[in-house]
Amino acid sequence: MASPPRRPRTLSDAKTEAEAAFKAATKKEPEAVPKKAAIPGIKELVSIRIDQEVLEHFQEDGPGWQERINAALRKAAGMAE
Repeated sequence: MASPPRRPRTLSDAKTEAEAAFKAATKKEPEAVPKKAAIPGIKELVSIRIDQEVLEHFQEDGPGWQERINAALRKAAGMAE
């Protein structure tokens, strides 16, 4: 079976095709925001509110209470220590 005859290409068709090709060639995908890499061993100063009883629990063994809180938070977050 013979295919139907092609209709002549018009200026409007050519412009539409050119614009579509240009848009496809110049379309930029938004770049993903790079995740900030954590530097091992670097601590960041933050301010949080904790219950007084929780703070007393970690402070009762003396110095190093901040490290003990950090270790408990890492464990609760499922992160390796």
